[in-house]
Amino acid sequence: MTVAPVGVDDLITYYDDATGERVGLSAAEVGRWSAAVSALLVGGCRQGAGRQAAVLLPPHWQTAVILLGCWATGVEVSFRGWSTAGLTPAGDMVDVSFVRQHRIGNWLDDVPAAAYQFAVRLGSVSPTPPGYDDFEDAVRPWLGSPPPPAQVDPLGRATVGGETYGEYGAIAADVASTRGIRRGDRVLVDAAASEHPLIWLLAPLSVGASIVLCANLDRARLDSRMSAERVTHVFA
Repeated sequence: MTVAPVGVDDLITYYDDATGERVGLSAAEVGRWSAAVSALLVGGCRQGAGRQAAVLLPPHWQTAVILLGCWATGVEVSFRGWSTAGLTPAGDMVDVSFVRQHRIGNWLDDVPAAAYQFAVRLGSVSPTPPGYDDFEDAVRPWLGSPPPPAQVDPLGRATVGGETYGEYGAIAADVASTRGIRRGDRVLVDAAASEHPLIWLLAPLSVGASIVLCANLDRARLDSRMSAERVTHVFA
């Protein structure tokens, strides 16, 4: 999984229309955060190729760098848990978990146990639950660290379900081709309509397009946002 360069300032731009939040990350910043996640996993948690991570998070810029950081180290990812109906069954065990902070208390029985557990705030200001480390506090000391050596094998497993990196890359490129996405395009994604990272994250990145990811999308703002962000395609 590689992030191809694009001809815009932001590789990933994140909006939350419910809160007014806007975060823009250049390709270099996405790489810096993803490298920090990889360094946290390998240097802080002693996790690498063949280990398993549960990412129970909605589409978000932090979800993007967590996924890319996991994949760069060869960690197999489970995406279950983005919606209430898809939570991981109780009793499952993984090596690392990244869980949306407000979810932990409400669905604790459905969150898999893990040796290393990170609560991801995504804007929340509630205290970190017992047994969890705050993700931002844990990853910030690793920002600027050199990324660990890549451990990605095209035949290796990208997901706990068994899909390989080669399969994922081919599917992502096919999605981009089917939707007419090319290098330099700027793709606006409705986070509520495209929860799978093959759609909102990997398809655009696989061909060198950039992403405008919108949570709680206000469709009354769609035209003005497309103009302001130079959007060429919409996934909604």
